[in-house]
Amino acid sequence: MDDRALLRTTADRLDRLAARTTAGDWRTGGLLASRPEVIAHSHGATEHVAEARAGSAGWIIALSPAVGPPLAAWLRAAAEAPAVEPAATAVARVLLERLP
Repeated sequence: MDDRALLRTTADRLDRLAARTTAGDWRTGGLLASRPEVIAHSHGATEHVAEARAGSAGWIIALSPAVGPPLAAWLRAAAEAPAVEPAATAVARVLLERLP
């Protein structure tokens, strides 16, 4: 598989995974700081992600900490590119809103 096909295939699989995962903006909440809950906020409603484990497990696994280093490397490379890629900027904005 060439690099372009690899990128397209990965993007397609990520889209399919996102479509079957608990929708919404995931945020931590709950009463105990030692045991925060992940709550999905979508269209005025909320859902505990743990209650939708079957749909969310694949997403959690796909975006495990192993994705961090290559994602950070991609963002750094995008920052140094002659033209800033809009997709990289969009990802950076979403991440920056959520990173501690």
